[in-house]
Amino acid sequence: MTQRLPPSLTPLDTALAVLLRGIGPVAPVKLPLAEAVGCIAAGMPQLAAYPPCDIAVVDGWALRANDLVGASSYSPLPLTGLPVWVDAGDAMPAGCDCVLDAGAVEVSGPLAQVLAEGVPGQGVGRAGGDTADRSPAATAGLPIDATALLLARVADVERLSIRRPRLRIVNVPGATATMQMITDLARAAGLDVIAHEAGSRDATSIAEALDVSVCDLLLTIGGSGAGRADASVTALAQRGAEFAHGLALQPGRTAAAGRLGKVPVLALPGAPAPALAVWFALVLPLIDKMSARQPRRTVTLPLARKIASSVGIAEIALLAEEHKTWMPLAVGEWPLHAIAGADAWLLIPASHEGFAADEPVDAYLMRE
Repeated sequence: MTQRLPPSLTPLDTALAVLLRGIGPVAPVKLPLAEAVGCIAAGMPQLAAYPPCDIAVVDGWALRANDLVGASSYSPLPLTGLPVWVDAGDAMPAGCDCVLDAGAVEVSGPLAQVLAEGVPGQGVGRAGGDTADRSPAATAGLPIDATALLLARVADVERLSIRRPRLRIVNVPGATATMQMITDLARAAGLDVIAHEAGSRDATSIAEALDVSVCDLLLTIGGSGAGRADASVTALAQRGAEFAHGLALQPGRTAAAGRLGKVPVLALPGAPAPALAVWFALVLPLIDKMSARQPRRTVTLPLARKIASSVGIAEIALLAEEHKTWMPLAVGEWPLHAIAGADAWLLIPASHEGFAADEPVDAYLMRE
């Protein structure tokens, strides 16, 4: 059966409000460090001070700086005993506060003399200098990155508490490249992703794959347009979903958004550009709320040239950074080369006619 878009499109703000209604953060889970990367940090364990004591950070001779005043190669300072040699990572001997290089001390049997002065703290890592006592491995609400993993490993923490929404993706045959793109984006955002291919493009096959029993969010890829083989919308209706088909968003006009039971569901177009636009405008705010993520960072730069937009429909512009300005690459319709060359994206509200040249705009980075 041929799908037809409604004569009036659902405003983006209305669709987003429906998706977000009653949605809260998913329960935290603990994952091994390697699996936690990219996920949003929940409650973080408090780390002990590191290093736990003063340590040498270079190989050399451990000494007390105040005992070395005036020492030089022209005026060597004899020592009353042999100094202690330390390797990087060794605890500093009691009373020592600097580490001199091997060549700064001459040793001859039981005798030693110093050829250079030292400075307190030279070659020394102070107790708690890397991590203060009771500091967190990562900031709650931000993605776990390599730095957080480093802190956790140094502190011998084996698992981290994260929020990881469960995403089920149902691909309609023929949209595999777009499905793979959305899957990659979802996994990079820290989601627990299950991708499933519908048996065929008919509504019955798609409806059979719409299982929301084990997911927090359901996406379909493909089959949401007005063609004869676009059956995702029919499948959602067969399953009793409440949704709006046709969004005032460009690209992404043929998408659908709503609920299947209590689970938010979106039917993304099969073409990469509109699917990516719906991901930016609707999916990201939804998963951010489920993850209790802190607001995403924007970068403010003036526009290199104006952007014109039609009132009544939200549009997303792709931008490239050029000479500390945002250069518009594409608005409304996105060729693949514009997606590949974009550094950021800008949502133009439906009530807005666009932006003037040199006007500062807040854009979200394509790759954080």
